[in-house]
This record gives sequence, C-alpha cells and structure tokens, in this order.
Amino acid sequence: MRATWRRLPAGPYRAGWEPGLVVPAADGSPLLTDHYFPRAEGDFPTLLVRSPYGRGLPWSPMYGVLFAEQGFHVVVQSCRGTGGSGGRFHLWRNEAADGRATVAWLREQPWFDGTLGTVGPSYLGYTQWALALDPPPELKAMVVQAGLHDPHAYFHAHGALHLENALITCLGMTHQHRGLAPFLKATLRLQRHMRRVTTAQPLRGAHISALGDEASWLDDVLAHPDAEDPYWSGARLGKVADRLKVPTALITGWHDVLADQTLDQYARLRRAGCETSLLVGPWTHNSAFQQGWPETFAETLAWLRAHLCADRSALRTAPVRVHVGGEDAWRELDAWPPPPAATSWFPATGGHLVRQAPTDRAPLASFRYDPAAPTPSLGGRLLSPTAGPRDNGTLEARDDVLTFTGPPLDEPVDVLGPVSARLTVSSDTGHAVVFTRLCDVDAQGRAINVCDGIARIRTAGHTPIEVTVPMSATAHRFRAGHRLRWQISAGAHPRYARDPGTGESPLDATAFVPVVVTLHADSALTLGS
Repeated sequence: MRATWRRLPAGPYRAGWEPGLVVPAADGSPLLTDHYFPRAEGDFPTLLVRSPYGRGLPWSPMYGVLFAEQGFHVVVQSCRGTGGSGGRFHLWRNEAADGRATVAWLREQPWFDGTLGTVGPSYLGYTQWALALDPPPELKAMVVQAGLHDPHAYFHAHGALHLENALITCLGMTHQHRGLAPFLKATLRLQRHMRRVTTAQPLRGAHISALGDEASWLDDVLAHPDAEDPYWSGARLGKVADRLKVPTALITGWHDVLADQTLDQYARLRRAGCETSLLVGPWTHNSAFQQGWPETFAETLAWLRAHLCADRSALRTAPVRVHVGGEDAWRELDAWPPPPAATSWFPATGGHLVRQAPTDRAPLASFRYDPAAPTPSLGGRLLSPTAGPRDNGTLEARDDVLTFTGPPLDEPVDVLGPVSARLTVSSDTGHAVVFTRLCDVDAQGRAINVCDGIARIRTAGHTPIEVTVPMSATAHRFRAGHRLRWQISAGAHPRYARDPGTGESPLDATAFVPVVVTLHADSALTLGS
C-alpha cells in the first residue's frame, strides 16, 4: 500500500496498536474497538472512525496506521452487529447513541486529551453526521469523505430504484466486516448472479440467494420509496449541517455515487456559517481512496492539523478546490458553484443541439423502450469497476437512445455548476422513466459521459407533461473542436431497476410492457447555475 501511495508525506512517529478493546454501546452491547497511537511521549488529539465494514483492510492502514504516524490517537470501531461487536446492525437507528457512548468511554481513557476529530468515507461519514446531531464539546473537527447523510436518497432519489448500487452496498454491509476472503467470495457470487437477480420478476427477495439471509433487510429499504414514510423517520441527517458549528471538510469525486449529498452538505454548511472546505476530484466512490488517496489524505491531514493541533500551515487559501474534466486541471474557487450565468441548449430536428429556443412544443422524436431488453447502464455514478467516464458509442447506437449533438465549438466552453434538463415528454402507457445524460464528443466522434440524471413520469395517455430532471453538477471544459451531446433514453439497467411501464412498483412487478416515449420541441438542457 505504501508503494501505491508513494506521494504520501512521511510520518514522524512509529505507530502502536491495541486491538480488541471493548466499548459499551448505548444499551451495553460490546463494541469492538482498535486503538492506534504514536509511540512517543506527550499529548495527541484523537480521531474516531466508526465503521460497519470491519476494522481490518483497508481501514487499519488508511486510518489507523497512517494517522497514528502523523501524531494522532486513532480509534477504529465496528458498529454494533458488525465486525464482532454485539447487538444487531441497523442502517441508521443506533449510530447517534452509540457514538455518544463511545465518546463517554474516551473521556475515561488516560491518553485522551479532550480534543476529538472524526474522519471516514461513505457510511463512515454517516456515523459522523449522527454524532454531530448533538455534538459533544470535545468534537473540534470533522472530515466527511464521500459521505452519506440521507439513506433514502441513496436508494430512491428522483423516483427511481437505485438497484445495482443497492445490491453492492448490501454486499459490503453484510460481508465486508467478516474479513477479506469471505468478502471476495461473496463479491464473486453476486457477480455471477447479478443478471438473474436484477431481472427477477418480482425483484423482491431475489437478492437473498446471492447475498444470504442476513441481507433480507434490503427488502424493507427498497419497499419504502416515499421519503415521508415513517419507515425513514430519523434516517435523514441533512438538518445537522443546517446548524453545525464544528469545522467540517468535505471530499468527493465528480463520479462518486454520493457527490450530490456532499454538495448538499457543503451548501447547508455555508448557509449555516460553519467553517467548511470542499475538494472534488476526477474520482468515483472507490477511486477517491485509490488513485485519489494522496490528495484525499493530504486534504484530510491539513484540516485535522489546523483544527486539532492549531497548525494551519498546510490549509489552502481558497475554500473550494475542484478538478476540471476535459482540461485535466485543478481550480481553486471562493465558493461552489461559481457565479457565471446558466446557458441553455435545445433539441432540434435531425438530432441537432442548438442555442436557439424553439417556437412550439410539437413532437420532435420518439423511441420505444422494451423492458425485456432494457437500455443498459454504462459508466457514471456506480460502485462497480465500470463507474466513471466511458465511451458511449455502443449505447448511442441503440434504437432506444436519442442523441442531440451541437456543432463543433469555436472556443472552449466551461461548465461549472449544476446541470439539469427540462423535458416535455409523453408516453403511450402513461408510465415511464427518463434518463438524460450530457456527453463530451471529441474530434474523432467519441462521446464520453460527463453527468446524468433520471426521473419518473406519469402522463394522461399521450398528453405531454413537463418534468425537470436534475443531472447533478460538474466542472468540465468542452475544448475547441469538441461538441456537446444530449442523450435521452428510458432507463439505465441495472444501475436503476427496470420500469414496468404499468405504474406498478419495480420491486413487485411481474408484468412488463414496452413504452413509446415522445420528446417535444420545447425541451431544454441547462448548463451551469
């Protein structure tokens, strides 16, 4: 791992290790905990890392060893019901109370100097937000790396069931804490059965044969698509950022499955007047901790030293640093998104994308989506190795994908900010989803995905409706000679569950019908804030 992360700064200390400490949870259940520390005299601040994925690889070297070498006590703890800890794991209900119980235990340790920070990615970010619901006075800094605060949105945002990511997440939470070998075995089993599981009729319960009985909790998660359902009571922690005063650094990638949640966290913290920073790299959820780990580690270390050790020498002056795709360069900004005004592009006959707004809302183009041969997902915000930017040529050659392409650009066009589509569409069954994507087409005609989004539509027969589809945000330069392309289809399977075309829940549907979707001329693609 050190060979992989050659650009990491040298650690001034040797790391020590106390494994298998027992910390009482809120209800007394034993939470197994490892303590890493610098082998040196003196006081050092403490970092808390709470994980449902075990305490071994990669958490032990990435957080325990590396940060102990930099002069921190590091407490790596298995959430209840995982990694040997007692009790039963739940996706959100226990993290706040168990985090507070762990801080109470820290206060009794002779090496705890009263200065606490939290750090970690993904669900390890959720455990941080849970502790910050009622932040202990010792909590002086947080670093949320590609972190979660809204489980409902992770599984169900914009009316679509995020199927592939849900299965891979369930795989991690069910098997990763058991160790590397069992996790790899379970991963291979899911890969072998992925097609069968994602095309099962009905979907409900189909994953258990691939993931095991302990994964049955996923059915409950998928069966509650309404964010206001009492099932999700207490799950969403976005409100924490609305009033937080603990300095918080945020890190994500443009192709991270949690990028939208991170950008929302940043906006909330800024409105609350909380000291915050934002780093967005050219990463997926996983590559931020592989190829991107040198930048992620440096950003994290600088923030923690600034707020736990009173050493601000490594902090950058600008609060926002983003990687600009297409240019392959970093930019430092005063805020996100930056102020340039939004621009709009419009679909036109012949598959053209133009700057001139249409004068009518007549039907422009149609395509037929057949759930028996669903439009496949290609790249984008996935947890699988196929995530990120990909050549979209094979996808765009399909009959069920519309493309509208702009002229070659005379000069570079920078898009920094949110992207959205305003679609006027109709469907012959009255039920469909629309998937919309922005691509960068180079001089050789290769189209690379930049960002995308999905939304469910309900129409009265062939009567068109207008729907706005958030397509997340990006920082991307379309170079001179390149072209913008707007791609529209009715799905991306298995990233999203197939829409049955009948209005029935994708989880319980057993009958699927083809759908004809018609796009109307008064649709628009909006780039920037």
